[in-house]
Amino acid sequence: MLIVVYSERAIKQAETIKAYLLYKFTQREVDNFYELLSLFEKLVISFPDLYPKSSSNKKPHRAVLSKQLSVFYKPSKNKITVMAVLDNRMNPKKWP
Repeated sequence: MLIVVYSERAIKQAETIKAYLLYKFTQREVDNFYELLSLFEKLVISFPDLYPKSSSNKKPHRAVLSKQLSVFYKPSKNKITVMAVLDNRMNPKKWP
């Protein structure tokens, strides 16, 4: 069975997004953010190639979870490695 593993970079990015949501909005938006990530994990475990490969780099897949949120990941035999959790409004040059 596949597992989802977050890189240190992805964890830091998710924490930054959480802090921003708490600063600008409410706990409800933070809960929605984590719900999107949880749904992503369930889907990608069942269907590792569900999301297309990134257009800027052919190795990682890019999952657009909402208008504001994308997750970059690499599937392998035993695990799904989440490389980045990014706000879609960021400069695409900063994407993996």
